[in-house]
Amino acid sequence: MKKTEIPSDPALFPHRFAPLFRGAKLFDSSCSPQAQVWFIDKEGGYFLKRSAKGSLEREALLGGYFHKKGLAPAVLDYYSEEEDWLLTKAGVGEDATNSFYLADPARLCDLLADCLHFFHESGFSDCPVKDYTAEYLQRAEENYKKGMFDPTLLPEKYSFSTAEQAWSAAREGKALLRADTLIHGDFCLPNVLFDGWKFSTFIDLGNGGVGDRHVDLFWGAWSLWFNTGKEQYAHRFLDAYGRNLVDSERLRIVSAIECFG
Repeated sequence: MKKTEIPSDPALFPHRFAPLFRGAKLFDSSCSPQAQVWFIDKEGGYFLKRSAKGSLEREALLGGYFHKKGLAPAVLDYYSEEEDWLLTKAGVGEDATNSFYLADPARLCDLLADCLHFFHESGFSDCPVKDYTAEYLQRAEENYKKGMFDPTLLPEKYSFSTAEQAWSAAREGKALLRADTLIHGDFCLPNVLFDGWKFSTFIDLGNGGVGDRHVDLFWGAWSLWFNTGKEQYAHRFLDAYGRNLVDSERLRIVSAIECFG
């Protein structure tokens, strides 16, 4: 996780957060143009995120839900005025992109698969997002109509390489997707923290809810390929998760849908 130390100026932040900055070092930990993230190095660490008004409400809701289930750090404050602000406790350890873990990718694959199993086996009767799959499909259709398309997410083994081919596959196969599993929604290496080789916590759960496990399986496999540069680890991850639980056609459909954001 990127952390660049910057001058600490509490005046730049809402007054309610001022006590956090006293005696603390401040780091820029942003990784997306949609939000700014700061790490406050104090009392084990805090993360403070700023984004457009209303954009962090869901993340705050789901973060609190997953924390109660022991799957995420505590959400300490959500503040919405001209902009949204979200304060969370930092998780213990380092994320799975750390060189310590990437140095042993086979062990990392197996551990990530175990962690995802644990997540997917959690009960979801009280989840505030009851049908993530419906939202997922609606967002993809809206983005397709806007002309959004990211071909870098398409594995070479699939037969579609253009937006039209991908959308055709998504449209024809979307009925196969289910809403029967509690999912992370963005299960990639930066969003899983380990303390040594022991699982610590999940982070960035704003896309979670009751959905189709193949969304997480796609991102886990893709992220391993992206971070190791070797497709063999994507395959090993799926093997370790359990091929009996992996529907290759649903995985293909999710791959097509993900191209549209």
